[in-house]
Amino acid sequence: MFKNKIALITGGASGLGLEISKALASEHCNLIISYNTNEIKAKNLKNDLEDKYNIKVEIIKCDISKEDEINDMISIIIKKFNYVDYLVNNAAICIDSLFDDKTKYNFMKTLEINTVGTFLVSRLIGNIMYKNKFGNIVNISSTNGIDKNYPMSIDYDASKAAVNSITHNLALQYSPYVRVNAIAPGWVKTENEMKDLNEDYIKSEEEKVYIKRFAEPYEIANVVIFLLSDKSSYINNQIIKVDGGMY
Repeated sequence: MFKNKIALITGGASGLGLEISKALASEHCNLIISYNTNEIKAKNLKNDLEDKYNIKVEIIKCDISKEDEINDMISIIIKKFNYVDYLVNNAAICIDSLFDDKTKYNFMKTLEINTVGTFLVSRLIGNIMYKNKFGNIVNISSTNGIDKNYPMSIDYDASKAAVNSITHNLALQYSPYVRVNAIAPGWVKTENEMKDLNEDYIKSEEEKVYIKRFAEPYEIANVVIFLLSDKSSYINNQIIKVDGGMY
């Protein structure tokens, strides 16, 4: 199903993006992985996936808060591949702090990456998909953008609510050729997400989950694979919560 297809995963060299990249590679999909800071990690991932799955992996440094870097990335993609079949908008940041310590800089930085960056990448890749009359976009949102509110993450919450809105608008803009959906995970056991949480807080949050644990990254990646596959061919314009059941 994915063999000889091409997928772009933003922020695909670490955290949840890394798991999504590995899942797509295991389906023998060729990958374009954008990263921002850790070049060594991205290069190691490229070599590992190419050796293990005999696929093509292109890594591109891109800060998606900067429009010129996005434009450069798309130019490289067009030059080397000419088209993209799948887009996973995963790159995001979360700058948690006390509510009264929130700054305009941190708020705007979060929006620039999580919201504006998602829009810019989607518009450029989506236009290519629409022209080719084939494509599939999955945005990584969050339950924080739906019904889980944390004042210490107010900027992140706002950015993910905006991603949900972007998802609906893209689905309309690119119909009928391009399906666009979003996944809204709850807590996920990634290194970045767990690093600042103490054990007591983790236990209190796990108690809110019906399954009584946080998600493993592969469990979210599995849903991405499903939404990109033909098995979800009539699912469009949806925000799908993957949170284990929460109250």
